[in-house]
Amino acid sequence: MTLAREMALESEYVMGTFARKPVEFVEGHGMTLIDDAGNEYLDFLSGIGVCSLGHCHPSIVQAVSDQAAKLIHVSNYYYIEHRGEVAQLLSNMLNVYVDEPSPETWKTFFANSGAEANECAIKLARLYARRRTEAAGKDAELAPRLIVTLAKSFHGRTLATLAATAQPAKQEAFQPLPAGFTATPINDVEALERLFETQGDRICAVMIECIQGESGVHPCTEEFVGAIRRLTEERGALMICDEVQSGIFRTGLPFGFQNFGVLPDIVTMAKGIASGVVAGACAAKSSIAAAFAPGDHGTTFGGSNIAMAAAHVTLSTLLAPGMGAQIESVGAYMRERLARLPHVQEVRGFGLMNGIDLTHEAPSAPDVVAAGLEAGLVLNATGPHTLRFLPPLICTEADVDVLVQKLEQLL
Repeated sequence: MTLAREMALESEYVMGTFARKPVEFVEGHGMTLIDDAGNEYLDFLSGIGVCSLGHCHPSIVQAVSDQAAKLIHVSNYYYIEHRGEVAQLLSNMLNVYVDEPSPETWKTFFANSGAEANECAIKLARLYARRRTEAAGKDAELAPRLIVTLAKSFHGRTLATLAATAQPAKQEAFQPLPAGFTATPINDVEALERLFETQGDRICAVMIECIQGESGVHPCTEEFVGAIRRLTEERGALMICDEVQSGIFRTGLPFGFQNFGVLPDIVTMAKGIASGVVAGACAAKSSIAAAFAPGDHGTTFGGSNIAMAAAHVTLSTLLAPGMGAQIESVGAYMRERLARLPHVQEVRGFGLMNGIDLTHEAPSAPDVVAAGLEAGLVLNATGPHTLRFLPPLICTEADVDVLVQKLEQLL
């Protein structure tokens, strides 16, 4: 089917929730995408940070094909092959830098998306606070319910995760949103401390992205993340890290929070966990996960046979020796090369999660994205002057050289 025909059909029958670019990708291999006319593009978005191992990685294709030929879906009423193995791998990854002889095991709930993973984290945090209140012999209605998030955060588009997303422009049209969320400025330790002084007894959790992706790759400071960990521990609240975009080796480490020297209580993830197959997860320390009983939460499709087959191969591949170091090295090379480009005034990021701000003299970021498509680059703008780069984790320095050469011409 031609691009023109696909565009006509979608215009008539598909809800207009995305301003799609005028291209239809029909094939992909590694870093390369191919459109319906046979044109090739170097991909620096990877399905918004999803295709960890690149497009159509042979091991993923084989695992999904083999699983589809055996069994596609049975539901969570039954045990599913690879689910326990994937959960064990995640537990080990979460504890990789924990300096304890017997670190606490993590337990995982498998979902279908980052928003669902964050919904699970919100429910678990509030239920855990309720169980603790009941165990202390107090009225369960007195349990803390308030969840603190950060200004300009992004946690999803369901009503609850939109309420957690502290961006009024995204929230206004959907009021009233669920209550029980409040925001504090990123990297403002004093404001955070004042909030705990005035609202501490009401706070059950602080939910953050250590590296805010949707706003253009803005990292928290180590001091700020450390203050969150200290204040939550002092008050008996939980620390939730949203690793939907920064997790699964995107920064070179298994999870983004590991760049900041803390260990949270609940971690959410999705995007890159199954290298393109739909999957998400919410992991919690076992003592906290114990708050959930059968019936407290669920999903029909989460942790499906195909998702677990793909996730098992993805994680096993990324855990190979040297893979994380390679991601860090190529990411550092990318930031160094991007910083030399004309009209680039700031470069931010970790590993292969990077953003740049352009000067006002440069073309707008959306215009650069449009021109990049014409030049055979898949790029992403998160604002009028901000570009974000989330290539597959197999990206090489040679791929970066092509990116920079073409960007130099576009700028």
